[in-house]
Amino acid sequence: MITIKNISYSYQNSELLFDNISFTINEHDKIALIGHNGIGKSTLLKIISGTLKLTSGDLYIDSTPYYIPQIFGQFNHLTIAQVLKIKDKLQALREIIDGNITEKNLNILNDDWTIEERCREALNYWKLDELNLSQKMESLSGGQRTKVFLTGIYIHKPDIILFDEPSNHLDDDGRQLLYDFISKNPASMLIVSHDRTLLNLIDSIYELTKKGVNIYGGNYDFYQKQNQIVTNALNDDIKNKEKTLKKVKELNRKTSERKSKLDARGKKKQENAGIPKIIMGTLKNNAENSAARLKDTHTKKIGAISKELIELKNELPDIDKMKFRFDNSSLHRGKILFNAKDINYGYNDKLLWAKPLTFQITSGERIALHGSNGSGKTTLIKIILDELQLKIGSVFRADNSYVYIDQDYSLIDNNLNIYEQAQKFNYSILLEHEIKTELDRFLFTRDVWYKSCGILSGGEKMRLMLCCLSISNKAPDMIVLDEPTNNLDIQNIEILTAAINEYKGSIIVVSHDKYFLEEINIEITINLE
Repeated sequence: MITIKNISYSYQNSELLFDNISFTINEHDKIALIGHNGIGKSTLLKIISGTLKLTSGDLYIDSTPYYIPQIFGQFNHLTIAQVLKIKDKLQALREIIDGNITEKNLNILNDDWTIEERCREALNYWKLDELNLSQKMESLSGGQRTKVFLTGIYIHKPDIILFDEPSNHLDDDGRQLLYDFISKNPASMLIVSHDRTLLNLIDSIYELTKKGVNIYGGNYDFYQKQNQIVTNALNDDIKNKEKTLKKVKELNRKTSERKSKLDARGKKKQENAGIPKIIMGTLKNNAENSAARLKDTHTKKIGAISKELIELKNELPDIDKMKFRFDNSSLHRGKILFNAKDINYGYNDKLLWAKPLTFQITSGERIALHGSNGSGKTTLIKIILDELQLKIGSVFRADNSYVYIDQDYSLIDNNLNIYEQAQKFNYSILLEHEIKTELDRFLFTRDVWYKSCGILSGGEKMRLMLCCLSISNKAPDMIVLDEPTNNLDIQNIEILTAAINEYKGSIIVVSHDKYFLEEINIEITINLE
């Protein structure tokens, strides 16, 4: 059981990340922790795991959590046994078997005589049979490194497991193993993930926001439905507020016109009655003061309603603002862009695919490249884009344009600032204020226009990339996406999905995110073996 009560965390520069966070995870609970990039999800996991100290508040945990961090290469210098924290125990067991039965070795082993057997079973479950526990992590693929941490669950059998983006580097088979494990294991779990297939296996969604934690008693689909209800209610509030504002403005206009007519009529009567000028001046001043008070009252009311309207609109999701604004007139559905006949690629005289590939790409199609890690998906992309030469077979490439979007968003130049990056795609000679309007539409406000692209998060780079493509106003014949959702939070995945669905050209995508593939309406799958 985990109890978090009024905790807060601040960086060393005293910048507050989150404040007054409270929630409980009971025995056997499976909880997904979601929230925008940078909101503090990974930091919260590190606090619960003991890796970081909280700034204030109380944290109660009744057993030691097993923590699976995001893998960025930070463990490359360690062996598998060191990462799993079993090196000393295995060494003690071997020495005891060899006859060195010392009190030290017995204390280290702590009667864990099945440690080697559990290691073999764990490696076997996660399809890592070929690995040696003395191997360095740097020799493994991203998926294998993640699986190494997952084997530790079998070895240590914890009651509480903390996952930080566990499916990020896993292929389809690895993800299915993870899904099955999460569904069947009785341990309490707190999972940070943007994998919506995984999130639909979870009992409850905890949404971390700047205002605290919102708790939803259901899986991700349930969370989405509840959010849609809130969004619909918000849209209704906005419509009602806009109607009220329109009525108040109309009332203000009519009242001003009526007042002007009455004042003009009164002035004429006064003149006809021969009222002295000094009295006429006083009456005029009184009328002007009365008009000013009335105008001030209406202005304040209009200002208050306008402010409320802005605040309501700021609460709306940003997805609808951020879509490609391409001129699609040059795209002709059905045009043959690429044709491959019996193609294969080779490394050191060894062919990559068991069977040569034959396929065609026509304009407007949505195609997924499917295969396990190492099956040659990225290689095939490079062949399609004419960046690699074939070993065998032949291809036809029409004269076409493409945009290649990889998981690192390499279209973004880290040496430029945000405005300079946008200007780089200004092929239609937009004016400066027009470019800045587009940046603002993609949530890059004036205070970040001159911020370096090199310090942007994955989600920010993705949004800037969409903005640049929108500024270019050139619809490419083909957009190629290589694991584009790996480093994005859910909101940014939905932004990317909405933008792609506005695009009318060909899509080629490599992704293990089945939810994402369904959302962008994949029509054809090319299986690589």
